[in-house]
Amino acid sequence: MAAAIRLGIGVYKPVSDGVRCDLILECDRRLLRVQCKWAPRHGDVVVVRCRSCRRTGSGIRHRAYTASEVDAIAAYYPDLDCCFYVSADRFDGHLQLHLRLAPSRNNQRHKINWAEDFAFDARLRALVGP
Repeated sequence: MAAAIRLGIGVYKPVSDGVRCDLILECDRRLLRVQCKWAPRHGDVVVVRCRSCRRTGSGIRHRAYTASEVDAIAAYYPDLDCCFYVSADRFDGHLQLHLRLAPSRNNQRHKINWAEDFAFDARLRALVGP
């Protein structure tokens, strides 16, 4: 919320519980449903969990977020005190997304999700425009 407010973006919270989004952002007269997540680091990768978890009688149930439910996931990474913005077209149907902070040890460059490409401020500035 703080990062969006600093950018001058309207931030709204749903009134009721049980909905799939945590925030609604008003970007250039467009409302975006955003799910907020805490993103841990595993080595050189920040893991954005694109799912919800709840306990049921038969154990823990994981359910991936879809583009029909949320427009984006905002993930907070505490070690760098930064947020990442992942649009639905990148996570739709996946349980998690890896954002790479440093080059891989095998020098793979193709199909890498670089963390800097998902920086919250830059992504939202692009949505809001000048």
